[in-house]
Amino acid sequence: MEQVRISKILSELGLCSRREADEYIKQGLVLLDGKVINELGTKAYRSQKIELNKKAKLKQSKKLTILLNKPVGYISHLDDDKEFKPASDLIISDNYFSQELNERNPLFNKEGLAPAGRLDIDSTGLLILTQDGTIAKKIIGENVVVEKEYLVKVQGNLSNQDLILLNHGLTLDGYKLKPAKVTWQNENQLKFILTEGRNRQIRKMCAMVNLKVTSLKRVRIGDISLGNLPLGQWRFLNSNQSTNF
Repeated sequence: MEQVRISKILSELGLCSRREADEYIKQGLVLLDGKVINELGTKAYRSQKIELNKKAKLKQSKKLTILLNKPVGYISHLDDDKEFKPASDLIISDNYFSQELNERNPLFNKEGLAPAGRLDIDSTGLLILTQDGTIAKKIIGENVVVEKEYLVKVQGNLSNQDLILLNHGLTLDGYKLKPAKVTWQNENQLKFILTEGRNRQIRKMCAMVNLKVTSLKRVRIGDISLGNLPLGQWRFLNSNQSTNF
């Protein structure tokens, strides 16, 4: 049995991300068999007791995750090019959506809030932004498989054979796409369920079967649905939903 970096073990345990673990280690907030460690790169056996102290657990519990219904014209990530508006600009109190009279005050520190995955500038719908590395890892971590559902309005004629190709059989930029679930919702709208998210994948898939996408909306990531969240507004992820990816 070999020793492993403590930050990796904490991440595997789902207590925090590796980056967060390194910060907690530097602050002396991690315990190894009951003793404080504060040296980055410290290793341990997985059989040893590794935990966050109370202060670190409190910090971790206060990290927020937000659901945003992103409009067209906003990019997911911050960009050096000031021509584009980041979706985080919409996370202000005026855009807060709540149906609960006693909902928490939406004024909070946005530091460290980052999108868990991308949604292109021409698309609308569910974007998850989080301060919590464990949440981000469940959505975009290495080897993670999470369903993402989209409603896509299209123009053009789609044969049964081409619908079969959309489900499985297309190759994009030399890469054979994973199986998808593509079905008609109505006469001009398809539902796509993907487990991967290559750059503008759905638009390129549709172009391959001579369809033009006129609108694209993401409505679900894992078990987290957009629901009735209005366009351009946001809400907090409920604590009982935070692990449902």
